[in-house]
Amino acid sequence: MSASAWASLFAMTRFPLPAAQRERAFKPMARLARGLIAAGLIALPTGVIGGGGFGFSDAETLLLKALGEIRIARLDLAGLTITELLGRYPNFRLAHLVQGDLWLAKYRQIDSLGSASLQTDSLTGLRAEASARVKREQDAVKPDQVPANFWRLPSTQQFALAVDVDKSRLYVLENQAGRLVRVADFYATVGKAGGGKAREGDLRTPLGAYTLQGAISRDKLSDLYGAGAFPLDYPNTWDRIQGRNGFGIWLHGVPADTYARAPRSSDGCVVVSNPDLKLIEKFIAPGRTSFIIAQSIDWVDKDAAGKQSQGLLTAVERWRSDWQALDTPHYLQHYAPNFVSDTQRLPEWREQKTAINAAKTWAKIELGNLSAVQYPGEKTLAVVTFDQNYQSNNLSGQTRKRQLWQLIGGRWQIIYEGSA
Repeated sequence: MSASAWASLFAMTRFPLPAAQRERAFKPMARLARGLIAAGLIALPTGVIGGGGFGFSDAETLLLKALGEIRIARLDLAGLTITELLGRYPNFRLAHLVQGDLWLAKYRQIDSLGSASLQTDSLTGLRAEASARVKREQDAVKPDQVPANFWRLPSTQQFALAVDVDKSRLYVLENQAGRLVRVADFYATVGKAGGGKAREGDLRTPLGAYTLQGAISRDKLSDLYGAGAFPLDYPNTWDRIQGRNGFGIWLHGVPADTYARAPRSSDGCVVVSNPDLKLIEKFIAPGRTSFIIAQSIDWVDKDAAGKQSQGLLTAVERWRSDWQALDTPHYLQHYAPNFVSDTQRLPEWREQKTAINAAKTWAKIELGNLSAVQYPGEKTLAVVTFDQNYQSNNLSGQTRKRQLWQLIGGRWQIIYEGSA
């Protein structure tokens, strides 16, 4: 399009026009709005807070602003917004697609997003990205709701992250005096085959409760991984118990020539834009930050998550109390028949703990910085992690420990115990 034709697209906001000319100019705007409404991209309800906060992407804000302006048939304002967006992020391909439709709408009917482009896999991916981003605005999650999985976080863990595979969304939760508050959210890419990783090469993103490990800096990575990467501890203990395998599941960025990837286009990693990754890394304490990935997050009121944890936390305290009292029979009753450690099954564990406790005259066990996370997709499974301070008449030590507790026959029991 020529410069003069492009300028005429926004003439209405600059100069008063006669009524007949205004009507002719309005028609292409209405056509584009109808086309995008039909595609489900600009039916934006008001009063819904998707994330806000200090971590929300300004690129997505501008994109949704432009689509909102199209919804009210203000192609002139939408064009200016998209121009501002591309000035900041010239590699944002979805914004280029919307800009092409804005140009085309002046001349003919727009039936769907990307009418100015040929049908390709890339276009399909961009449409899916647009749909995922808009659904953020259509999401009816209340501002004070949190994922049901975070039952308890220690005061030393300031943030937790959660990924919703179905919504292609990564959420940041802040731990404010023991109460989680949703402070930010970001568009995220997951595996080509969706969630539920089970084996190497299946192109799926794992579902579960993980911890983000130490950062891998940009200078140690290829351009594919963008601004950096944070490996997940996949496969974790539960994954290995379930026979799942694979490796190299990371949270990472995108190549320099790309702002974002399609919702399902990674080999299993969680992928965000480079600007978003630089924001997200501020919320990560390597080796400590909880990172859950769910097919679909169950959002509940803040108090509900705490109430769900009461039975488990009571069981943990009884386990600690029985161990400290050297009450070996009751202590061992907390372990399920299918219990395993990293090196033992229940019979060997029972024999070893019975012998150790028999040699004690007293013991004191303290649990600090305790976290409890309900495992995504497993309503009766929880991951409990804590700092253990053990003292006795002949041995003392500190360690960080992880346990898997499972609700079996109405009673929480330990199915795994080992170092975290």
